[in-house]
Amino acid sequence: MQQKRLDQTLALAGIMHATWLVRQVAHQERVDQQQLAIALRPVFELEPDSVAAVYGDAGSRHALLTVLRSQLGGGDAERDIEVTRYAATLMHLERKLVKRDDLMRKLREGIEQARTQLDHFGVTHENLIGRLADLYAETISTLRPQIMVQGDPASLTNPTNANRVRALLLAGMRSTVLWRQSGGSRLQLVLGRQRMMRAAHELDSQYQDQS
Repeated sequence: MQQKRLDQTLALAGIMHATWLVRQVAHQERVDQQQLAIALRPVFELEPDSVAAVYGDAGSRHALLTVLRSQLGGGDAERDIEVTRYAATLMHLERKLVKRDDLMRKLREGIEQARTQLDHFGVTHENLIGRLADLYAETISTLRPQIMVQGDPASLTNPTNANRVRALLLAGMRSTVLWRQSGGSRLQLVLGRQRMMRAAHELDSQYQDQS
């Protein structure tokens, strides 16, 4: 039970980190390339040995958990309702996605094809991000309700930023599926916020000790 709770917390951190970056891109804020890479790499981890293996090294996990703690109401940063709204919509759409074998199959095949470009281009290359964005548009974006991203119109109509938003939402869905597979539920988010906060601190302490 303890490991399941930790897995749920880490996967939830992956969701929040991806949607936090969606908000940054949408509002034309500077997006750190390392943060972008941390968010996108889990898309390609389709058969991991563990939940922790999806999210890279201690530094990468620390980045995720920092965002999660702020969204749970911890630390100096205020909770961002926009980020939470995107995450909640992903959770709603995930229930529809997993019932669509055709879309799940298309996602897997598309990710496997995109993975062949990974070593050549790198995870933050515009070509690879564009491929992930197209895959999102062909699959998750066909479900309803669509995720309505708010932000600066100039940023959202910029093709590079539009592709980043879609690719990050795909990454957010990857973590949402993993969160649900680990036993996560929306009821836990309502009733178990303090428990998740403690788990986030515990995870971050473990990872910092390993670094």
